[in-house]
Parts: sequence; structure tokens; C-alpha cells
Amino acid sequence: MGTHPDRSTALLTDRYELTMLHATLADGRASRRSVFEMFTRRLSGGRRYGVVAGTGRILEAIADFGFGDDEVRFLRDSGVIDATTAAWLADFRFGGDIWGYPEGELYFPGSPVLVVEGTFAECVVLETLVLSILNHDSAIATAGARMIASAGDRPCIEMGSRRTHEDAAVAAARAAYIAGFAATSNLEAGRTYGIPTTGTAAHAFTLVHDTEREAFEAQIAALGSDTTLLVDTYDIAEGVRNAIAAGGTGLGAVRLDSGDLAQVAAEVRAQLDRLGATSTRITVTSDLDEHAIAALAVAPIDGYGVGTSLVTGSGVPTSGFVYKLVAREDDGGTMVPVAKKSKDKISVGGRKYAVRRRENDVATAEVIGIGEPPATDHDDRELLVPLVRGGVPQDLGTLDDARARRHAALHELPATGLRLSKGDPAIPTQYEER
Repeated sequence: MGTHPDRSTALLTDRYELTMLHATLADGRASRRSVFEMFTRRLSGGRRYGVVAGTGRILEAIADFGFGDDEVRFLRDSGVIDATTAAWLADFRFGGDIWGYPEGELYFPGSPVLVVEGTFAECVVLETLVLSILNHDSAIATAGARMIASAGDRPCIEMGSRRTHEDAAVAAARAAYIAGFAATSNLEAGRTYGIPTTGTAAHAFTLVHDTEREAFEAQIAALGSDTTLLVDTYDIAEGVRNAIAAGGTGLGAVRLDSGDLAQVAAEVRAQLDRLGATSTRITVTSDLDEHAIAALAVAPIDGYGVGTSLVTGSGVPTSGFVYKLVAREDDGGTMVPVAKKSKDKISVGGRKYAVRRRENDVATAEVIGIGEPPATDHDDRELLVPLVRGGVPQDLGTLDDARARRHAALHELPATGLRLSKGDPAIPTQYEER
């Protein structure tokens, strides 16, 4: 990530990735051609769809995934690797192919959101890193998309930096933007990813001034009359009067951060209209999630600021992705499917291909071909795109492209797929083996 531009990502991994590397280098299996896939067995939290985010960050991380002298020395001094493994790591650069669902695309149980092809060694050392990124970012994007769907045409602002790790805050802002959020409060996200930033003042700004009116006048003098004034530090009705007295009837917006937001918003809207500030917008904050936003749908609110619930996945902080070996080369050089058979953790062997089956532009199934692409018709939509070819990252487009993709994919779902209640996935997953 941009916050640590000089740091290798190679040690952002679990030790057992390197112990497997060590052992397979010793027994000759490290160079076997392999296919790993990332998927989820079920949608976390009983949600009806998931939103892919983080593949762009994966490509950034892979570009920085190298074992320099410092990393190799640490591993040797810690007894993690031997001399042979150290030599392999010192020369490592991923040279395989990666296919995946592009950012903004929806996923369902079994969707092969990432397909990594290469030698066993080069694929296995990436496992922890790619899982970490996609599990986090997709959880945020999924929660964010549900909030955007609840908000309708009212904009949402991401403002959760103070509620998560400093690096996670930047990644969360990026994922939220893919999900449809209009802006972020996080300046590093603005610098690194070009996301629009916004922010005005907190209660402390009002409290440091002798009077609320004086605070509002100072804010307007600095930021202009289109700013947003926080009116609930003391008495809300008096705060609204002070806001309009300071900013005039053309004041941009007022913000509410406490109380029964639906009731208070109605009272403030009526007061603003009486004062002639009919164009002044009302923004609300205060521990909002998708359910709270949905409950405010009929309230006279113009926008939402969302923090804690967004950056923690609204109660579902991980997407449940796993990364499994599904095919590998046998001693004769033929690729053969392999699969895990553990109770409740079964995987499906064989390299996967995926399409979104549609009828009259409405999604009806996630169709996954095993070993070769499934039979398709003119209305089916292919889902996997090349992310890395021969170790070279491919152009994934912009974050705005990902936003548009998320919007289009959600509009393909049947109406029941947008419900906030827990339930079955919006569309079933079907496997085809020809």
C-alpha cells in the first residue's frame, strides 16, 4: 500500500507457506505445475451476494513481493528456512498467470474469484497475502454496497478511519468507493487512489470557541457558505438558528450526529424551511449501518456519513475466502484434479471457468465449468479476466470502472437478491463438467 512504499510485502505471510516451500524444494515437488483457486463455501453473514474488491491491491502487493537481503536474513536467523530455500527466495518473482473476477463484480458460493497458475512453490507463497487482501476488501465492499442500495440516490461518505488500523483505513476507503460511496474523509486514500475527500469540523471546533455562533462564523469565513455545520453540540434548534444566522439561507448543509435521527431530521427540515433555507441539505451520522439507513428512507435526509459499521464489514469483517489447490501436474506431466474431502470443508477439484447465466438481462445462476468453460448462450456473461500473464500485471481499468461494474452487476440481480435480511444467495451456483 501507499503508506509503506519501500516495504516488501513478502513477510506479510504465515510461516507454514515457507515450511511447505522448504519441504517441496527438498523432495522435488516445488516445481510441479499447479492451479490454486480462491472461493468461499458460503456467503458470510447469510448475505445474498458478495462484492469483489482488492484485486488491484493484490497486483500492487505482488509487484512488491520479493525477498531482499533483510527478509532472507531474518528468515535464516529465525531458523525458518535452510540455505537452499534462501537461495530460491532471493531469486523469486512470480512468473505465473492469475485470472480473477474484476473489482466490482459480484460473487457467490463457489465462485472462483481468483485462479492462480504456476509452480506449486510460486503459487503457495502468495496464499496468505492474497487471502488477507481479498477477505478484507471484499467484506468492506459488500457491506458498503448494501448501504448504498439502502441509501438509494442519497450519497454516502466513508468516515471510518478512526475505527480501524491505519493501513486498513486506506484499503477500506478504496473498497467503499468501489461499492459506491461518493467520498472519504481519509486523505491518504485521496492521495494514493484519487478518491474524492471531504470533511468539515467536529464538536471540538465548536467547543473551542466562546459561542456556537462564533464557531460557525469562523468555519464559514475559512471554508465558505457551502460548508456543513454541525448543529447538535448544544441545543439543535438553537444550533440551526445560529447556522442560518452565520451562513445565510444559502448555507450548504447541516449535520446531525445524535438523537432519533428520523424525528430530528424532520424537525430540522421544517425549521430550515421556515427560516427560508430550503436548499440547505441535511447530513446525518452516528453509528449508521445498512439497516439504519434503510429505516431512514422516508426521512428528509440528503446524505449519510458512515464509519464504524463500514470499516468492520457491518458485523461481517471477513468474506470467508479460502485458497485451495485444485489441480496439479502428475509424474507424467498431465494436469490432474485434486480436492479436499474433509467434513464441511469439501472443495471441488479441477480448474474452474465461470459465467453469469442471464435471461432477459436478469441473472439466474452462477455457472462454473470444471476443466473447461461451461456451455453458454448469447446472454451469458464471462466473469474471469486476466490479471497477470507470465508474471506481468494486466490493466484492470480504473476505480470508476469498478464502480460502474458493481452498479451494473447489482442491477442484474432479481429483486429478492437485494433484500437485507439473511437468506439464500440471490442466484444458485451450478457446476458443469463436460
